Amino acid sequence: MTDSVSDSLSGSLPDSFPEPLAGALPSLPEVLARRSAEQPDALAYAFLHNGEEIAETLTYRELDVRARAVAARLAALGQGGRSVVLLHPSGPGFVADLLGCMYAGVAAAPVQVPSRARGLARLRRIADDAGTSVLLTTAEVKRDLEDRFGALPELAGLTLHDPDSLAAAAERRAPGAAAAWRPGPIGAQETALLQYTSGSTGTPKGVRVTHANFGSNVDETDRLWPCRGDARVVNWLPLFHDMGMLFGVVLPLWAGIPSYLMTPDAFIRRPARWLEAISRFGGTHAAAPSFAYELCARAVAEGGLPPGLDLSSWRVAANGAEPVRWQTISAFTAALAPAGFRPEAMCPGYGLAENTLKATGSPEDRLPTVLWLSAEELRAGRAVEVPDIPAPADVVPADVVGADAVGADVVPSIGCGGPVGDSLVRIVDPDTRTTRPDGEVGEIWVSGPCVAAGYHGRAEESERTFRARRADRTESRSWLRTGDLGFRHRGELFVTGRIKDVVIRQGRNFYPQDIELSAENADPGLHPNCAAAFSADDGTRERLVLVVEADGRTLRGGGEDLRGRIHRAVHEGQRLEPDEIVLVRRGSLPRTSSGKVQRRETLRRYLDGEFGAAGAAAPRERVEAGR
Repeated sequence: MTDSVSDSLSGSLPDSFPEPLAGALPSLPEVLARRSAEQPDALAYAFLHNGEEIAETLTYRELDVRARAVAARLAALGQGGRSVVLLHPSGPGFVADLLGCMYAGVAAAPVQVPSRARGLARLRRIADDAGTSVLLTTAEVKRDLEDRFGALPELAGLTLHDPDSLAAAAERRAPGAAAAWRPGPIGAQETALLQYTSGSTGTPKGVRVTHANFGSNVDETDRLWPCRGDARVVNWLPLFHDMGMLFGVVLPLWAGIPSYLMTPDAFIRRPARWLEAISRFGGTHAAAPSFAYELCARAVAEGGLPPGLDLSSWRVAANGAEPVRWQTISAFTAALAPAGFRPEAMCPGYGLAENTLKATGSPEDRLPTVLWLSAEELRAGRAVEVPDIPAPADVVPADVVGADAVGADVVPSIGCGGPVGDSLVRIVDPDTRTTRPDGEVGEIWVSGPCVAAGYHGRAEESERTFRARRADRTESRSWLRTGDLGFRHRGELFVTGRIKDVVIRQGRNFYPQDIELSAENADPGLHPNCAAAFSADDGTRERLVLVVEADGRTLRGGGEDLRGRIHRAVHEGQRLEPDEIVLVRRGSLPRTSSGKVQRRETLRRYLDGEFGAAGAAAPRERVEAGR
């Protein structure tokens, strides 16, 4: 057994890799300049009004001019070599400002536009951490923030700039100056982006993504899921989120293909819009977390297929950013097969901001790998397959979906493919820092050119996280400690959860996503991604707590009845007794920008009593084991 991952999915550069980018990896501004010179009038980005009709477009020439105007303005403000905050909804302003910052040698820190005071406090923390008082935004967002929050201390000392208005004024004063602006040399190891983590496991930290990191990650992504000449990206994820940015903005620019962008709100309000856009514009590549595919499957189950829906063009349905569920793949594949969706297009993957984004991925045109594992062995840290799991004939295909009901003693685990190119993945005992063999659960360690430079302003934490070494120190290579758990099987990575989230009972490990899934399946009225499971210390012992969102219709029969159903479902599905089940109104759980429930923030709010005061659908009370 070697210490490096066996059977990498790397291969030679595909013939379809867009010329003239083969060879030394350029920076994104260099790619934009080349695109603008060689295909100036080609469509780069199309922005969809309400997720449906094209409202605005950007060609490469138009984007290049806008980005240079932003860079010229930043240079005039003396921001070269510094950081600024990008405060944008998903739209053309974000793309132009992001590339303009890179042209000017400015590290951009994308942040979600705050809608309430809690988000404003997070914005201020990020601006302070990034060491900047300059915020780039739109005229509309600028007016709204100043009208609603202008008197609050969180905005004190921050300057909001609308680059489009400033650039238009500058163009009137000096026509052609922006287009004539020329950037200085861009160092491969210079920080291109401060990608602040979602905060799902603690205080947001700024990941220093270099120009070389961007090039390496998008190069590996294009090798894994080639963007051929007819490729089209359709994206609803927020552009300030790492998956939305890399898949919706960076990959299309790199490959020279159009990207059709809608807002997250348009998707959440009606998930079928994403599917319809893929059908309407011939989308070939689209990415989302697992819960988005679950929302689509449920929407089709409840309302039927949209008329004329054709998903036969969809080649890569990247599925990541949270544990990939077999149940979701099964439901989505079955629901969308009549519209031409091929099960081989589902491509599970694993990634994180600290690795720029993608770390592993399952290649297109191959069915996702599913292993049926002994639940008891998995809780003990071993992946042991259970033989002879039957597959129903009425669900496609058997290799993907397995059985409808296999009991609490068997759990499905979905493979997330392997690394590409020079990247490596290893499974390591988090305590002894020794490599674990295939089939044993440990911490996922990643190494290669996509690993970011560290956390901004956090030297000690960066050293611990980004420059880990094996216990015997026999190699010069350093590793990124992801904090995630998983195992290898035949060169493929299987993710089981996060170290900090594992619930330990009687020496066995229970993964919160499995507990949450059992809770969500307790009642057909409960929605996907509506629960958070965690351990809470009451001073005498660790207690298992479940916080579950429910709407009024589901609670019509009484909160106590629903608690009882959830309790039974978790007991039957996990052989585990919740100590307390808290019911809250829909929308009460804190979530990341990509829609994942933040378990640790949920725990904090639970301990502070916030749910009982603001979100409880019924009085919070303990549910004793066995009820």
